[in-house]
Amino acid sequence: MFVEMFQLLFTVVAIEAALILTLGFGTPVRRVVVKLLDLLKQGRGPLVTKTVAATMIVLFGSVLFSTIQINKRVSESGGVANPTDQVMFANRLLESFLMGTVLFSALVIDRMHYFTRELQITRRNLEVAVKKTKTSA
Repeated sequence: MFVEMFQLLFTVVAIEAALILTLGFGTPVRRVVVKLLDLLKQGRGPLVTKTVAATMIVLFGSVLFSTIQINKRVSESGGVANPTDQVMFANRLLESFLMGTVLFSALVIDRMHYFTRELQITRRNLEVAVKKTKTSA
């Protein structure tokens, strides 16, 4: 069960990292990614995205709570953890790190998309203003 979840989370992190790199550099692929993100933000897209994000936040909180409980149990037993607790703690720690990374990367992608769109609109408006001043002068 853990292996499939970790594979999924690592895949999502890799895809989000690729999107962040794509949005960060002015390549021809960036236009396609911005258009796809625009389409994703139309219709039911925002509702689905918010639902998935809320679910991940709840799972993230649950995993953190479980990690804190394991840590508390170890400290109550004199600071010595049995092997099962060590494995569970390591899995929960990795899981919480990956979920936090996914949530943070999604926030970064959203903001980069917003600023990329604003930059395109500002450039378009600037070009129109420059053309208007050249024709009137």
